[in-house]
Amino acid sequence: MESLYTAESLSTGHGREGRVKTADGKLDLNLTPPSELGGSGTGTNPEQLFAAGYAACFHSALHSVARSRKIKIEDSSVGGRVHLHRDGDSGFKLSVELEVVIPEMDHAQAQELADAAHQVCPYSNATRGNIDVAVTVSDD
Repeated sequence: MESLYTAESLSTGHGREGRVKTADGKLDLNLTPPSELGGSGTGTNPEQLFAAGYAACFHSALHSVARSRKIKIEDSSVGGRVHLHRDGDSGFKLSVELEVVIPEMDHAQAQELADAAHQVCPYSNATRGNIDVAVTVSDD
């Protein structure tokens, strides 16, 4: 399979208490565990980065699906929530909630676009069958 783009990053330090930086230097962040997990919460964490990446990717897929159907959407947003759960005594797992808002669009049509975006979004395709992902449309 031909790669269209490759993102490269490096994690140093102690994982959740370290630093992550992309090869091009555009992203350079200190990582700290959230206060809910006993950390200082002063930096970002992998779950926040995953939530941001998934929300942005899904939003792009939503616009792509709308364009392919000749539907104009404006002022839309996608919120991402990534939950970290205990998985038995020795591990952890993730779940995701995506909330789609398309102002002034019929709820059923917005849900249809969101469902279609969920079928083409690379993050959705990567996580399908691996973690729980809930996609909801809000009328806010």
